[in-house]
Amino acid sequence: MAERPRNTGARTGAARRRILESATRRFYADGIAATGIGAITADAGVAKMSLYNNFASKSALVSASLDAGHAEWLALYVRRVRRAPDAVTRVLAVFDAYLDQAAVAPEPGYRGSALLNAAAELPLGDPGREIVRRHSAEVDGILAAGLRELTDSVRAERVAQHLSYVLHGALVRSGLEADRRRLRDARILATDLLTAL
Repeated sequence: MAERPRNTGARTGAARRRILESATRRFYADGIAATGIGAITADAGVAKMSLYNNFASKSALVSASLDAGHAEWLALYVRRVRRAPDAVTRVLAVFDAYLDQAAVAPEPGYRGSALLNAAAELPLGDPGREIVRRHSAEVDGILAAGLRELTDSVRAERVAQHLSYVLHGALVRSGLEADRRRLRDARILATDLLTAL
């Protein structure tokens, strides 16, 4: 009997990546509840068993997709902040990273923030909602840290909260109206607020 070739993990890694990319695309386009496992595996070109070999459940796949969305945003932010010449631009890099993320969203079919869309669909207590909450908390922390370079700690916290509300409101409106301009408008509002400090 011939010996089976050993799985080096490369095939499994490629399948996992395709599944995650397909799931992320389908969740964004159609919503989490409306996206079945069959649609994801067909889109990824893998068998259902491959999905379950890589993810314990649909919930685990949703969480992995949300983690990937957060990591994507964070990488965009880091790229922006590294090029920022001053403290104001470093704070605005938060807004720029969301604009960069929106720029790569499907056109047509832009639906706003994938993370906020998922949080709106998921029930209380779902692990995915916690991922989105942590993402928002990290963004708030980044805003506050940047603002502490521009003003005292108490005011920095207050302005960070204000900017967070402007940002999240713009994210929701941009998705509701399928209009990325809301994010650009939010950046302009943030710039006005920062220059007044």
